[in-house]
Amino acid sequence: TILKTIVLFGAGKSATVLIDYLLKESAVNKWKFIIADANREQIISKTNNSPFAEAIALDINDEFERGKLIEKAHVVISMMPPNLHFLIAKDCVEYRKHLLTASYLDDKMKSLQNEINHRKLLFLCEMGLDPGIDHMSAMKLIDEIKAMGGVITSFKSHCGGLIAPESDNNPWHYKISWNPKNVVLAGKSGAIYKENNVVINKPYESLFNQCAEVNIEGVGILAAYPNRDSLSYIAIYKLSKANTFIRTTLRHIAFCKGWDAIVKAGLSDDTTAIDIEGLTFKKWSEPITILTNKSNRILFDFLGFFENDLVPVVAKSNADILQYLLETRLLMQQEDKDLIVMQHEIEYELDGIKQVIVSSLLVKGEDSLRTAMAKTVGLPLGIAATLILNGNLKQRGLHLPTSKNIYLPVLAELDKMGINFRVIKK
Repeated sequence: TILKTIVLFGAGKSATVLIDYLLKESAVNKWKFIIADANREQIISKTNNSPFAEAIALDINDEFERGKLIEKAHVVISMMPPNLHFLIAKDCVEYRKHLLTASYLDDKMKSLQNEINHRKLLFLCEMGLDPGIDHMSAMKLIDEIKAMGGVITSFKSHCGGLIAPESDNNPWHYKISWNPKNVVLAGKSGAIYKENNVVINKPYESLFNQCAEVNIEGVGILAAYPNRDSLSYIAIYKLSKANTFIRTTLRHIAFCKGWDAIVKAGLSDDTTAIDIEGLTFKKWSEPITILTNKSNRILFDFLGFFENDLVPVVAKSNADILQYLLETRLLMQQEDKDLIVMQHEIEYELDGIKQVIVSSLLVKGEDSLRTAMAKTVGLPLGIAATLILNGNLKQRGLHLPTSKNIYLPVLAELDKMGINFRVIKK
């Protein structure tokens, strides 16, 4: 019998728990597990010399080597930055291999849809935490409400990667548990959503201003800012009758206030080249001084905005300098634990009576390596790969995990691993 083979591209921050999971599954099922990353040492540190894993140093732009690996696979998982998925996707179409990613489905990926269908492949995108677990858990509730004859009038979904209370020791109430560049650029494209039948389009400059407050049981009050394009999910979730439809990102209230000033001062700008000759952090952060008051000064002090040290010589933009400060000041220490918080709030009418359902998820990390972020981003991908290889996921085409035959088995498996929602009817 041919050994079934999984190929994973990318062994970074979010891949740790995925690697653990697939090593275990490979041992049980006698699969071969190939992991490719620019940094081979990083892979080896995460596989602990398992006989079921093969570590390969790969430049993802090397078409020949990339193709050779994909040709060996039965299923491919890409944990590369989103702009690199398409390289892998094209090869997966060519060599007729299934593909899983945790990133947003973009137009480039959609352009392959006909070929994916024609070749009877499964390309499953948005299969991480947010997007991913949010879709699966929301669709389960939505389908259950509709099956009872309920009509959903309002849908709100919130998710944030935060720091656990016992590791929360800075004024931002935040530490970086995933790609720091994504933290710096969060919200860049603004947001669009629907509230009380009005479409609201928020530009980046006002995204963090007066964030809504959300009460999460076991955590308290958090701030929520709207996340990207919520409207595109109305059709996907089949909720055209909902007057309110919004997806948000959760942060602590202090974070939103501080970030609002950073954005307004242009310090997260990644498009304008700056001259760093003799530039100190203090000089760099001058635009923020007029936006600084007693309550947020402590935030900028903590990040080192007003220090006289020179900014890093490699910095090319304000965003680079900001990223450097975040990476140095908001770094997770080895013993730190992160916290994933997700909450859906759904209002619906059933037999003429208004009902409210609140479903929330809290996941805590083990340490700075096996984070809650790595758990919740990686496990859905690992579970889906296992379902495909075992012949239990027969769907084909380009999909998000919004249909029962995907979300039911994946959520059931997550549940066994302690990733489960608490549902309260109000």
